[in-house]
Amino acid sequence: MYFNVFGEKVSKGRFKQMVNAFKNRQELIAAGLTSRRDLLKLGLLSASGMLLAKHGLSARAQTATTPTSTSPGSFNLCLPGNQAASPTTRAFVEPLPIMPLAQTVPVSSLSPAPTIAPNTAGGEVRAASHQAPLLNPSMFPFPPPRVYQVRQHAIQAVQSPDLPTQTIWAFDDGFHATSPGPTYRANYGVPQLVRNINALPPANQNGGFGMPSVTTHLHNGHTPSESDGNPCDFYPSGNFCDQYYPNVLAGFSFDHRPTGDINESLSTLWYHDHRVDFTAQNTYKGLLGFYCLFNQFDTGDETTGFRLPSFPQFDIPLAFADKVYDPTTGLLAFDLFNLDGILGDKFLVNGKIQPFLQVQPRRYRFRLLDTGPSRFYEFFLTDPNHLGANNPFFVIANDGNLLPAPVQVTSVRIGVAERVDVIIDFSSFAGKTLYLENRLRQINGMGPVPPQGLVPGQVECSDAFGNLLSDILPAGQGNLLLQFRVSGTKVVDNSVNPMLDHPTFYALPDTTATPRVTRTFQFDRLNGQWSINGQFMDCNHFRFLVQQNSVENWILFNATGDWTHPIHIHLEEHQILSRNRVPPPLAVEHSRKDVTQLRQNERVLLFFRFRDWLGKYPLHCHNVIHEDHAMMGLWNVQPQGDTVLRP
Repeated sequence: MYFNVFGEKVSKGRFKQMVNAFKNRQELIAAGLTSRRDLLKLGLLSASGMLLAKHGLSARAQTATTPTSTSPGSFNLCLPGNQAASPTTRAFVEPLPIMPLAQTVPVSSLSPAPTIAPNTAGGEVRAASHQAPLLNPSMFPFPPPRVYQVRQHAIQAVQSPDLPTQTIWAFDDGFHATSPGPTYRANYGVPQLVRNINALPPANQNGGFGMPSVTTHLHNGHTPSESDGNPCDFYPSGNFCDQYYPNVLAGFSFDHRPTGDINESLSTLWYHDHRVDFTAQNTYKGLLGFYCLFNQFDTGDETTGFRLPSFPQFDIPLAFADKVYDPTTGLLAFDLFNLDGILGDKFLVNGKIQPFLQVQPRRYRFRLLDTGPSRFYEFFLTDPNHLGANNPFFVIANDGNLLPAPVQVTSVRIGVAERVDVIIDFSSFAGKTLYLENRLRQINGMGPVPPQGLVPGQVECSDAFGNLLSDILPAGQGNLLLQFRVSGTKVVDNSVNPMLDHPTFYALPDTTATPRVTRTFQFDRLNGQWSINGQFMDCNHFRFLVQQNSVENWILFNATGDWTHPIHIHLEEHQILSRNRVPPPLAVEHSRKDVTQLRQNERVLLFFRFRDWLGKYPLHCHNVIHEDHAMMGLWNVQPQGDTVLRP
C-alpha cells in the first residue's frame, strides 16, 4: 500500500511520481534556491504564485488550478495531500522529554568580556549599545547578576526509534545540547545576559536546508531593540551577540514608574531563530526553546502567590511541531515548495514523535506552544474509552499572559507562535490513559478548514469563546499528540483548584485612552509573494515611526480570501478591541496578546501603548512560510513619531 500525508491510498505510480518531485525540490533547496524571488527568476513560479510543472518539480501543480476563494488570483498552491507520506512510526513508545533548565556561567568565563557597546573587534554583531544599563544603571547593572553562554550547533537526535538519527540544530548552554533548547527560568527584577554564539556548520553541510546565519528572538519579551533578535540583525558562524534581557514590567519609565505595571506581567515566553528569509527553515531545524518568567504572584511554588502548580515538576512546557520525513531515507526534510505553508504528517512534542507522559492524579499546568511552521491546533482532552465525553480543563493564560480569571473549556485553539497555559486536573482519571488530541481539520497552509457548506465571503459563526466553528473532527479521529498515563496512587496537591477556589489573577490594563493615530495594515498576496500594504519585507526601510510613550490603534485587515494569518507584533502587547466577523473577544481572548489570528476576510482593531525602549521592531505573519516570503515590515520607536495612516 502507498499513502499520501493524510493516509489516503495512492497508486504505486503516483507515489513514485510524488517521491521524485519531492527529491527534485530538495535538490533545488540544497543548491541554494531559497525564496519565491528565486523561483520567479528561474521561471518556476507564475506571477500569481502558481508553482509550474517543470522538470518533474511539482507532481501536484497540474491539479492546483481550482480557485479556492472569491479573491482574484487566489489558488490553492499547497496541496500536501499530493505529497508522499513520511515513513511509518509507532506512537507512544518513548517518554516526553522535559527540557533541562538553562545553567548560568560566571561572567569571568566569557571571552571576550561583555561590553555595553557592541564589541565588533571581538567578533560581536549587535545593532547598538545596550539601552537598559545606560538608561538606569542601578536598576539594570552591567554585567547583570545572571549570565548565560549558549552555542548554536548541530547535534544528533533520535526523534523516533523507527527513524534514523537526525542531524538537527540545537542550543547548548555548556551543560545540555537539546532541541528544544534549555528552558530559562527568569525572574522579574533580575536582569540577565545571554551570549549567543553561532557555531553552526557551513551551508554545504546543512543536510539540504537551514541557513547557518542566525539571530535569536525572545518572543514576547519587553526587550530593548538591540537585544530583541531583529530579523535583520543576523550574524554568521564564528560570531556572537550579547543580548541583555531586563526582565522588567512595561511602563517602568513612563506611566508606571518606577517598577512597571504589575497587570502586564508575563509568564510563558519562547525564543527562536528569526533570521530574515530563513526563520521557517532554522526553527524547523530545531532552534527554539522556552523562557518562563516568574514574580511574587506567579511564583513557581504552589504553596505561595497564586498557588499555581509547582515548576518544573507539575508545570511543564510543551512545544508542538509537525514535520515531514523523506519517504525513502527517513531523514527530516523541509519542503520549501509547499509555498503557502508546510504541513507535516508527523507530530512532535518537545522533539519526540507522539511521546507519552506519566502523570499523577492531581492538577498540572501545561504551557502549550505552537512552533509551526503553519499548522493551527484545536486541543481536546480525549478519553479513548468514553469518546463522547467532553472532558473540561481550564485556560489560565493566553500568549504568556495570565487571564483575569481561569476559563473552563472543552477545547482551545492556537495558531503558530501562540501559547496557552492550561490546568488539567487528572484526579478523576486515576489509573486511566488519556490523550491530548488535535481535532482541527487543516489540509493546507491556508489555515483551518471553514465550516462545511460555507459560501466564501459568508459570515462565519463562533462559539462562546470567539473561536470560529471550522471543521472539528470527532473524538479519536484527529491527531493524537501526547499520551497521558495517569497513575493510580492519590497524591498531595497544594495548587489552587479553579473549579472550587475561583481564583483571580491580574486585571486588564485600561484601553479607553484616545489613540494618537490609527494605522491600517492590509495583509495580502502580490506577484506570488505575501505583502503588507502592498509592500515586501525590506531590511533597509522603516514603514513608520511610533512615538515613544503614546497610544495607537492598529487595524489588521485580511485581504487574502480564505487564508488565516497569525499576526505577531514585537515589543508591546495589544488588546483586541473588536473583530468584524465575530462578537467582541470573550473569555480566552479577553487578555493581552502578542499574536492575533487574522481570519478569513477579517478586520481586527487592536489597542497599543508604546513605552520604555527605542529602536526598530517588526510586525509579521507568524506562519513562518509567509513571513519568510515577505509578509513582514519594520517600524521604529522614536521620541517623535509620524501619523502615517497606511504605512
